[in-house]
Amino acid sequence: MPNSPRKGIQEFQNKRIPGAQFLDLDEVANPHELGLKHMMPSTALFAETCEKFGIEPATHVVLYDTHGVFSSPRALFMFRTFGHLNSSILNGGLPAWEANSFKVDTNLPGPYPPKSKYDDPQLEEKAIRNYDQMVANSDLDPSSSSEAELVLDARPAGRFTGSDPEPRPGLSSGHMPNSFSLPFNSFLKSVQSPQGTSYTIFRDRDEIRRELDRTLGPQQAERVIKGEATAVTTCGSGMTAGVLWLGLKLLNAPKVGLYDESWTGYAMRETSKIEKV
Repeated sequence: MPNSPRKGIQEFQNKRIPGAQFLDLDEVANPHELGLKHMMPSTALFAETCEKFGIEPATHVVLYDTHGVFSSPRALFMFRTFGHLNSSILNGGLPAWEANSFKVDTNLPGPYPPKSKYDDPQLEEKAIRNYDQMVANSDLDPSSSSEAELVLDARPAGRFTGSDPEPRPGLSSGHMPNSFSLPFNSFLKSVQSPQGTSYTIFRDRDEIRRELDRTLGPQQAERVIKGEATAVTTCGSGMTAGVLWLGLKLLNAPKVGLYDESWTGYAMRETSKIEKV
């Protein structure tokens, strides 16, 4: 996040699951015209990264972070969207691993494993939305148009309504027309570890469904679950939108997309319509 003092690579070097490797989503990303971070990589870059990590198409990839659940769903979205279906997140991440008294590695990381060959991943383009698609969809009222995609915004409610500022200086808060506020923490719950620290895990499916019903209404939520309507997740920069994406996948919703630029890319453009409530 902007202005955060945390350094992921340093935390990884200090403590990690044995055998883990560090995936930097800002490095494995395409350059963007607006300078946005952690955009989806090109097919070639994704394949090159997998090869560097010793990952083959059949390798089971497990992704975790140090919050519990925060950035790992976004990494999973990347793998799944490139067709690497044999992939998972560790629910609760490193804190849950430690809470269950599993060993951690505090030595300096060793070298990468031998390089592998990763041939021609196929990008599922329907899973990703661009700016023009979001603008066109924002003109459709989901209460009257069956063609409207249901846009779920994972930012905190105050940023969605415009009552709270964005963490990125100079960026307006507010929301896209015809979008819905569903803060990503709605799909998560906090767990207390024996060491006294707290971390997040996904709620169970019934609780996630209740949050979706509360946000969209039971009828629209049912349409999403049945695949009669498409849901598109967004957030500040495309990171926590992955939490909503995975929550909907846990409900077996078949049509879920993600707006890669998210609010930063949308609000940076002067022509964007911004609503505040």
